[in-house]
Amino acid sequence: MTIKKVLVPAIIVIVTVLIFNFILANPPEAQRGGAPKSAKIVVQTQQLEPVLYQVQVESYGVVKPRTQSMLVAQVSGQITSIAQQFREGGFFEKGDVLAQIDDRDHLADVKTAQANVLTAQQTLLEEEARAQQAVTDWERLGNGQQASILVLRKPQLDAAKAKVLSAQAALEKAQLNVERTKVIAPYAGRVLSKSVDVGQVVSNNSQLAEIYATDRVEIRLPIKNKDLELINLPEQYRNTSNTPLGSQVLFHSDLVGEQSWQGNLVRTEGAIDTNAQQLYVVAQINDPYKATETNKYPIKIGQYVKAMINGRELSNVLLIPNATIYQGSYVYVVEQGVLNRKNIVVRWQNSQYSIIASGLEFGQQLVLTPLGQVSSGTAVAIKGQERIKGQERDKGQEPNKPEQQAPRKDGAKKSSGANS
Repeated sequence: MTIKKVLVPAIIVIVTVLIFNFILANPPEAQRGGAPKSAKIVVQTQQLEPVLYQVQVESYGVVKPRTQSMLVAQVSGQITSIAQQFREGGFFEKGDVLAQIDDRDHLADVKTAQANVLTAQQTLLEEEARAQQAVTDWERLGNGQQASILVLRKPQLDAAKAKVLSAQAALEKAQLNVERTKVIAPYAGRVLSKSVDVGQVVSNNSQLAEIYATDRVEIRLPIKNKDLELINLPEQYRNTSNTPLGSQVLFHSDLVGEQSWQGNLVRTEGAIDTNAQQLYVVAQINDPYKATETNKYPIKIGQYVKAMINGRELSNVLLIPNATIYQGSYVYVVEQGVLNRKNIVVRWQNSQYSIIASGLEFGQQLVLTPLGQVSSGTAVAIKGQERIKGQERDKGQEPNKPEQQAPRKDGAKKSSGANS
């Protein structure tokens, strides 16, 4: 027991001394390297350059007929027949007989009027003979004095002539009523709604149908106040030209597939709409029912359409995508490798692009990559540029800045057009 008490502490002391001597003989080596690379945000940019831009103003509206009429009966009678196309949606041409009214009563009125004309003419002949006889008698018995008009029967003669004219007018009216028993289309058009059918008795001014012309349709379009200066508004006073004065308009609809029509602005309404406080313009589509390869189905009255109005062509404008604008008031640009926030003022904007009035300059690198909560001064790398520099460091070469910037400039020009 005494030997164990002595040996164990001695062994522990010896092992501790050996370990301490080993550590002193083999000190740890510190492996020092370069500072860790700081993480950078990689962004895609577009170099801002002046562009020539055709403004496209967006609007919307509902298709309405340019000419719309209520077809009414001009005589009384029973409808004996109607045309096959005299139905809702039916097309007809100018001069087509749409309905026939029983004309027997009106033919009888014509015969009565003809008889009255013959009677009036006979009375006129008799009165002319009496007037001639009165002149002869006065010449024989008047002793050279001036005869009065009553003696010469001139008032009676004029009354007989008036009866003839009245009878002839009655005859013409009766003949016209016979013609009006045929309801004739006043223009080429289409039936919007029909109120009568065969066998129905109608009176004068009874509504038969509502029709509209198919040569043109119109669309009433609201224009934002900021867009008025960018559109060629047709407001010429007393213009006699038949050529369209306003901007071209392209209409789109997806009611039956993808449909499109070409039109023009034809007039501007004379007052601001009091409810919307906007000016409305009227666009017109010529021959909208003509079948084409793209429009196999005709346009419909009441159809909702979207309009793209060709505005003015602006030169040397600064155009950017709307996706690069944050909260409608600022964008980010890259300057010397860091982000810089720029407050902007928008001159004009549509659903895709904005024309900038102030806040940006040509030549700046606009950030296209969507960013979250990033503050100005954050270090960034432009997409494509950091890869080239990394390859040069791998080769142990110094980057040649002038040679590497040239392709980025060309690329920026291309991306400006493609919004990349």
